[in-house]
Amino acid sequence: MSAILKSHPLAHPPARPTDQPDTSSAMAPAQATAAALDTVFIRDLEVGASIGVHTHERADSQMVRINVEMSVDSNTIEIEDNLVNVVCYEDVVVGIKSIIAHGHINLVETLAEHIAGLCLTDRRVARVLVRVEKLHVIAEAASVGVEIERWQKQL
Repeated sequence: MSAILKSHPLAHPPARPTDQPDTSSAMAPAQATAAALDTVFIRDLEVGASIGVHTHERADSQMVRINVEMSVDSNTIEIEDNLVNVVCYEDVVVGIKSIIAHGHINLVETLAEHIAGLCLTDRRVARVLVRVEKLHVIAEAASVGVEIERWQKQL
């Protein structure tokens, strides 16, 4: 399992008038990085979970696939090649497994909300996108589930 830390600009940078030259490359370094976000993700984590509203779903665990994408403000701290300075995907995976181990969950929506809440406890995470899929529920479908997006609350 791995995550990739990749920088990208904000999705919607301010528009520039078309009759003005592009001066973005001439910006000072502090201005150029002011709107930078990094994406930390966990892709296709498959774990057994006690999840579902039906009686037979309470008897056995079933496989779920979890995807998490966290947008992290890259200006909050210098990375300096030090793990404590980044959002650690391994900690998130351990947290997800702990949520699942805590006991039965009725809805995939509830599991997704718990995972989003876990991610947003790290104040560096500005936004999180969580997808939870049940893999073997409907024979004709590869998976069923939910995808939610949550944002850090502003203080």
